[in-house]
Amino acid sequence: MVRILRGLADKYFSDDEAVILMLLLVVGTLAVVFFGAMLAPVIASVIVAFILQGLVSKLMGWGVPETLAIVGVFLVFMGILLGFLFGLMPLVWTQVTALAGEAPRIFRELQSYMEVLPDQYPNLISIDAVNTVYHEVTSEAARMTQWLVSFSLSSIPDLLAVLIYMVLVPILVFFFLKDRKLLLGALARLLPHQRPLMLHIWEEVNLQCANYVRGKAVEILIVGGATYVAFKLLGVPYAALLSLLVGLSVVIPYIGAAVVTIPVAMIALFAFGWGSHFIWVMVVYGIIQALDGNVLVPVLFSEVNNLHPVVIIVAVLFFGGVWGLWGVFFAIPLATMLKAIFSAWPVKREPLGPIEDAG
Repeated sequence: MVRILRGLADKYFSDDEAVILMLLLVVGTLAVVFFGAMLAPVIASVIVAFILQGLVSKLMGWGVPETLAIVGVFLVFMGILLGFLFGLMPLVWTQVTALAGEAPRIFRELQSYMEVLPDQYPNLISIDAVNTVYHEVTSEAARMTQWLVSFSLSSIPDLLAVLIYMVLVPILVFFFLKDRKLLLGALARLLPHQRPLMLHIWEEVNLQCANYVRGKAVEILIVGGATYVAFKLLGVPYAALLSLLVGLSVVIPYIGAAVVTIPVAMIALFAFGWGSHFIWVMVVYGIIQALDGNVLVPVLFSEVNNLHPVVIIVAVLFFGGVWGLWGVFFAIPLATMLKAIFSAWPVKREPLGPIEDAG
C-alpha cells in the first residue's frame, strides 16, 4: 500500500507547483463548504465581474480606453440588474401568486382528466391508483401554497439582507473590474515567482470557464427572451414565469430541459385543453429547445470541452449537496474548471523499457 501511494505521489506530485496547487484547491474547497453562505455576495460578484471582463477586453481591443470600457460595461450591467429587479421580478411574482390562486381550479380539472383514465385504460390504471396519485398531488400542492404564504410573511425580515446584497454586489463588481490587475497582482505575490505550471493551468481554466460562463449568460438571455415572445404570441398564460424557468433551465443541461417541460406542458394543457392550440405550444417549445441544442450551443461553446452527461449529473448531485441551490447553478462551471485543471495537470511519464527482439 505504501509503495502504491509513493508511486502515485511521484507520478502526480513530482512538481513542487503541483503540490502547491493541490493545497490551494483543498483550501478553496473547504472555504466554499464552510463559508460559502457567508461569502456568497463576494463569490457572486467575482463570477459577474469574470463575465463582464470579457466585454471590457473586447471593447479595449476595439480601441476604447480601459476606464471608459469599464464604466460603460458596468452601466450596462446596472441597467440589466435594475430591469430584472424592477421589471421582470415583480411580473414573475405576480404570476406566481396568480398561479397559486388558480391552483384549486387546475386541480379540479386534473381530477376530471384522471377520473376518465380507468374507464379508458381499465387494464393499466385502477381507480385506487388514480385516487392515490391525486391525493399525493393535492397534498403537495397544499404544502407548496402554504410555503408560499409563509414565505411571503417570514421573508420580510430578510428584505434588509437582500437590499444590502443588492447594494454590495454592484460595488464589489465595480472594484473587481477596476482593480483587477491590482488584486491579481496581490494574489500572485503569494505564489512562487517561477510558476509556469500555474500560468498554463490558469490560461486553460480562463479559456474554458470564461467561454462557458459568458456563453451561458448569453444563452439564458436568448432562450428566455425567445420563449417569452413565442408564448406571448401564442397567448400562453404566465409567459414571464415560464420563460424565466426555461431560460434558467439551460444552466443544467439535459436535466433542466426535462424538468421544465413538465410545468410548460401542464399550464398549456390546463389553459387550452387537448387540441391544436396545445399542440402548437408544445411544437414551438420543442423547436426552441432543438435550436438551442443544435444551433445556439455549438456556436457559443465551440471552444469549450463538452462534459459527458454522466459527469454533468454527478456534478449537479455533488455540488448541489454541498452548496444547495447555488451549487446546482454553479455545478457545470465548477466541473468545467476542474476538468481544465486536471487536463493541464503535470503527470510524470515512466520511461519505456527496452523493446525485446521478437526473433
